[in-house]
Amino acid sequence: MTTDISTLEPAERFGLAPYACDWRHSRGRLLAEPSSPTRSDFQRDRDRIIHSDAFRRLMHKTQVFVHNQNDHFRTRLTHTLEVGQIARSLARSLNVDEDLAEALALVHDFGHTPFGHAGERALSRCLEPWGGFEHNAQSLRVVTALEHRYAGFDGLNLTWEVLEGLVKHNGPLTDRDGDPLDEPVPTAIFAYSEKHDLQLWSWPSVEAQCAAIADDIAYDNHDLDDGLRSGLFDINDLGDVPLCAEILHEISRDHPNLERSRMIHELVRRQITRMVEDVIAEASGRLSEAAPVSADEVRKLDYAIVAFSPVMDVLEKEHKRFMYRRMYRHPKVMGAVGAAEQVVEELFHRYFDDPNAMPADPEWRLENLDGHTKAGRIADYIAGMTDRYAMQEHARLFDHTPQLG
Repeated sequence: MTTDISTLEPAERFGLAPYACDWRHSRGRLLAEPSSPTRSDFQRDRDRIIHSDAFRRLMHKTQVFVHNQNDHFRTRLTHTLEVGQIARSLARSLNVDEDLAEALALVHDFGHTPFGHAGERALSRCLEPWGGFEHNAQSLRVVTALEHRYAGFDGLNLTWEVLEGLVKHNGPLTDRDGDPLDEPVPTAIFAYSEKHDLQLWSWPSVEAQCAAIADDIAYDNHDLDDGLRSGLFDINDLGDVPLCAEILHEISRDHPNLERSRMIHELVRRQITRMVEDVIAEASGRLSEAAPVSADEVRKLDYAIVAFSPVMDVLEKEHKRFMYRRMYRHPKVMGAVGAAEQVVEELFHRYFDDPNAMPADPEWRLENLDGHTKAGRIADYIAGMTDRYAMQEHARLFDHTPQLG
């Protein structure tokens, strides 16, 4: 006999805290749908995300390295799965909804272009006359408009809680009066929020904050792993990175003469654990002090609940500075970055100047469109490309395609 999970009380649903998001009291979907008798609404969102075209494309999108350099380097998909694992661990420890945290982790990179941040920078330059390009806004477009799988709607028709966490991945976007806090709010986010108010002025849920900081923990450590394995820097170079240096000292003490590959894995494993445990302790303290009795009370706070401690925050920033200097700006990486940006920019301008270069599919036709609409449609098309497809398209349209690796 199947149990209708909609009848279960919070204590029966793994004892969630009062500040957790309760799917039974979700703010709903843009288009109302009956709930599933076997899955919570957040589980259903996670499943829709996993079965989407955009999720599968992450397998062939770059994290830092271009796709053909090494099979063991992270792609957007492997990074996303790692974020999901860390997000669930954080959510479980803080007694909030693991399925919502996982859904947000799995969807957070849907809007990324081919070639990682290089592609995003190039596409943003191309779209500068029309407001630029931002990957969180593009993720929202993917899940609210660009996925064409369901008979009754475009997009995935996800719950409000997933969408608010997606667009507020880095925190509030506006003040309470609607004025942007730092950078202009992308038009796509404003336009959607007008019909399904995402409260752009507030912090997102604890679950969303778990997914956001899990993203930082994952790429801090797995980019470290990739950088060491690629030879862009060596273990001996980490002496100036305090957290790494401390952990390496512990490993050498516990396991003298450990082989290099095991040393790297042990470093990454221990550093992830150190960061996760720090976040759990800090978030638990903040939750105890703020004592929110609902998810909405978390949203109304003027600071993040899920965060690194002040000490770990300094250590993590030191780590990022090292990675930026020794990996992200490394000449080998920068050479590939320049070539990748060239591919994206040339594709955009070719499509814009020659609409017949676009696919014959009616979804992508550009005839009789004004410049803004045409540029947006081209951006949707390019942002959805995998690295491999972008290279194939460039080779189809140009006599010479730059080498990325």
